[in-house]
Amino acid sequence: MATVELRFSALPEHVRTARLVAAAVARRAGVDEAVLDEVRLAVGEACSRAVGLHESHDITSPVRVLLIEDEKKFSIEVGDGVTGDSGTAPGGGEAASVPESDAEGEDEMGLAVISGLVDDVEVTTGEEGGLIRMTWPTTTTAAVLP
Repeated sequence: MATVELRFSALPEHVRTARLVAAAVARRAGVDEAVLDEVRLAVGEACSRAVGLHESHDITSPVRVLLIEDEKKFSIEVGDGVTGDSGTAPGGGEAASVPESDAEGEDEMGLAVISGLVDDVEVTTGEEGGLIRMTWPTTTTAAVLP
């Protein structure tokens, strides 16, 4: 299992780099060429979402991207620094203002776009922050031949 780790400052201009790196690693891992545009779009959306969450919660830690090449699948994990108690979950209390509601709407839209692009997606939030894990199958070509 090969893993590439990418960390970048939560700035919108770094999202493009993350998309390019993800597409290159996905291609090398054996993800079907027809799916690479979906990989790029999904990673861009997940990274843009993480950047937005960092900005709206004044988090200075970097956005984390793990590109995991497994035997029959390729996974990408995009992590943000927003922990479960930071108010990102619905029903976070009465302190929510209109701008936060707009941010939550954009967050939900981003997750909907990712879900439309990726069949196998998992979104979690914990003590380390939020995580979007997206997985695609890989094609096994000559690796099985003796």
